[in-house]
Amino acid sequence: MAESTNRRSFLQTGAAAGATLALAEALFAQQEDNGEGLPTRPLGDTGEKVSILCLGGWHIGAAGKELGEAAAIRLMHEAIDGGMTFFDNAWDYHDGYSEEVMGKAIKDRRNKVFLMTKICERDYQGALKNLDDSLRRLQTDVIDLWQFHEMVYDNDPDWVFDKGGIRAAIEAQKAGKVRYIGFTGHKDPRIHLKMLEKPYKWASSQMPINICDYHFRSFAGEVVPVCLEKGVGVLGMKSLGGSPDGQNGRLPAAGIATAPDCIRYALSQPVASLVVGLQNERDLKQAFDVGRNFQPMSREEQDALRKKVKDVATDGRHELFKTTKRFDGPHHRKQHGFALDA
Repeated sequence: MAESTNRRSFLQTGAAAGATLALAEALFAQQEDNGEGLPTRPLGDTGEKVSILCLGGWHIGAAGKELGEAAAIRLMHEAIDGGMTFFDNAWDYHDGYSEEVMGKAIKDRRNKVFLMTKICERDYQGALKNLDDSLRRLQTDVIDLWQFHEMVYDNDPDWVFDKGGIRAAIEAQKAGKVRYIGFTGHKDPRIHLKMLEKPYKWASSQMPINICDYHFRSFAGEVVPVCLEKGVGVLGMKSLGGSPDGQNGRLPAAGIATAPDCIRYALSQPVASLVVGLQNERDLKQAFDVGRNFQPMSREEQDALRKKVKDVATDGRHELFKTTKRFDGPHHRKQHGFALDA
């Protein structure tokens, strides 16, 4: 009996892997590239095409503070001119400064950018206040993609629905202030799966995608197949393993893999786009060097990287955003009653 159960489980797992591979290949087949910028891929079932690299809002806010606002705006303009036209942000990044500096950068080229920002409150009134703040800071009348930020605590999915956040988002969508609604998180695949089970058809789901994720609490293994099956656009992040100091990324710093290899691996997974942190010209050039004329890694190349990192990946030591509160935003820690130094 045990042997029969194991065999059935093995066959089911194999069938799921085969189905995921087929869906991934279908996504890659829809990648479009005119050779003049970055390729684009479909964002789930929305009908939208987005650049395969997305400019990260947290890092651009850090760039504004460290290099000066003019330098950060110049980086964003160069990104747009090069075809990186998907922009990420969040209401709480640098206490709103990230949205403010991005708003200054895109105010005269808003029609060129697919603009995403994130909602941090879970309740109805708080969500509407977040939206008003974001629209004002970003100097726009509409957010293309509004995502519930940091689904990282087990009760976050319930709060979004029980406290009225989702009602506010749907009303904003009907009012034309928001076009699509999604969610993000970096802690545990189970929480993403709980959101995907809620009675709403999400446009997108943002999650960690990197070479270590394959071996530990794997979003790529557990969440991505469900998203693809449901037509939810997958947005990758933390391809370099996260960098709380804003520099380099944990995986390259530890000698696990080069930054270009990390980005290339993540883009070889069935993601619509990968959020990348840009704080200087080097970061921008690195992203474009990988993204332009992009072709996915072969299965053999991916397997080789996964094998290389297995011994240091299976205990989560390089994905601290899954195992600690170190990467949890201060707003969300306070929201749940956790100390900021927890």
